[in-house]
Amino acid sequence: MLDSIRTRIFADGADLPRMVELAADPRIRGFTTNPTLMRKAGHTDYAMFAKSLLQEVTDHPISFEVLADDAAGIEHEARVIASWGENVYVKVPVTTTLGQPMAPVVKRLSSDGVKVNVTAIFTPAQVEDVTAALAGGAPSFVSVFAGRIADAGVDPLPIMVRALEILESAPAAQLIWASPREVLNVVQANEIGCHVITLTHDLLAKLPLLGKSLEEFSLDTVRMFHSDAKAAGLAL
Repeated sequence: MLDSIRTRIFADGADLPRMVELAADPRIRGFTTNPTLMRKAGHTDYAMFAKSLLQEVTDHPISFEVLADDAAGIEHEARVIASWGENVYVKVPVTTTLGQPMAPVVKRLSSDGVKVNVTAIFTPAQVEDVTAALAGGAPSFVSVFAGRIADAGVDPLPIMVRALEILESAPAAQLIWASPREVLNVVQANEIGCHVITLTHDLLAKLPLLGKSLEEFSLDTVRMFHSDAKAAGLAL
């Protein structure tokens, strides 16, 4: 079933050896990372991590995020990060931590040829603002956090469909289904024509389950429970 998926899969993480390994996997078409993932991976030197990865992975788009929290700082850091490699996309948050929209910064960067990945987007209104900023600019990504939208008890599908409609006015921009929670999201993203979905290493490990017979899956689950009970020495 995976062969029929047209939505491109980007691996989301900051484990350098694993990312290099995944670059050889034909299923993986790009990479994304963020400061939270880098912290979990124990990185303390951002530039060293990024440049080490870029030495090994040269033919996949890789998104690295700015760290600044003001318009001038974000724009400066974005230009520095963009200089690291031709396959670099700069993750720019849709707003600062105080809620200041970064669309004007995105517009200047994209107009100057900087490839951006506008991140932490949750609403169609945000997609509209970002799309207007990206129209006519460099190739870019728009990351809508569908998984976190679902965490709020909101169905992300209508929002993702609307995002694709909005992005039609910026042909060089592509939609990323970000922060998915389950393999089903890969199927959903593919069904609506979403360009890219990001998968953590945990979700990548579940990809072989895609299309698995539910009867077989049921039997495997029964066997797992039975085996685990025996291994734990449980008895009545």
